[in-house]
This record gives sequence, structure tokens and C-alpha cells, in this order.
Amino acid sequence: MSFLDNLENNLKALESAEESGPHDNSRRDRLRAEALAAAPWAERLRKAPFTQTLMQQATIAGRPRRLKVNLMWIETRLRLEARGNRLELRPGAKGITAVFMHGADDVRRMPIDLAAADSQKLVNDWMADIDEQKRIADEQAARMADEDASEDSPEDIG
Repeated sequence: MSFLDNLENNLKALESAEESGPHDNSRRDRLRAEALAAAPWAERLRKAPFTQTLMQQATIAGRPRRLKVNLMWIETRLRLEARGNRLELRPGAKGITAVFMHGADDVRRMPIDLAAADSQKLVNDWMADIDEQKRIADEQAARMADEDASEDSPEDIG
């Protein structure tokens, strides 16, 4: 009986593999084609002087704000992260795109020309977004503190 159960399970697994096979293959082929198209841009991003300058300027810009800017390569993407905000440089088939993110949400995108782009301007734009998010968070914290203080104060009784 064990042999028959094993054989039945194997047949079911083969049938399900056949059902999802063409979809998985086309998806895999599409992802592979996208990766091949982005490969030259990814290589340029890794080796461009722009990238090194961008990382240095982001680190320097974080110091007066008392921010630690985390720099990481995730596959072909360069991610700069500070205080829940991210700046990702993503190579694609048509070039490199800078993606400004707050948490997991894309806030805005802009194309980057490694030869002509100003890394300081990109860092300044990102830092301005971080400063704005901090200002909003500080206002919310102050508002909550005011609400808590008003709830805790004794009320005049007639």
C-alpha cells in the first residue's frame, strides 16, 4: 500500500508541475531577459565614480542630522537607507532609476544619467525628504504630548 501511495503522490506532483510549468517557464524567461537587459547598467552603476561620490556625500550629509546612512548592495540595486527612508538606484533595461521611498512605498522616481547627474543634488533631495518626514513625525509627537497633557490636567469643578 505504501508503494501505491507513493506512486499516487508522485503522479499528482507531476500533474501539478505540468499545469504550472508553462506559466513558470514564461515568467522565468521574462525575468531572465530583464536581468540580461539590465546587466550592462548594473555594471556601470557599480563601477561609476558617481556611485562612490554619492555614497560619500550621503554619509557626510547624515552627520549633522545625527543620521546613520546605511549603504547596501541588494543584487544589482544600491540602497541608501536612513530613518525609514530609502533611496534606491535600480538598473533597468533603459538605464538607471533613482527611487525615493518612505518605508515600503515609492514616493517618486527619476532617471539618472551617470555621466551627467549631480550626486550632491540627489543627496540633497533625499535629505530634504528625510527632514520633511522628521518634521511631520515631530509635529505628531508634540500634538500627542499636548493631548496627553490636557487629559491629565485637573478640570475645574463648578
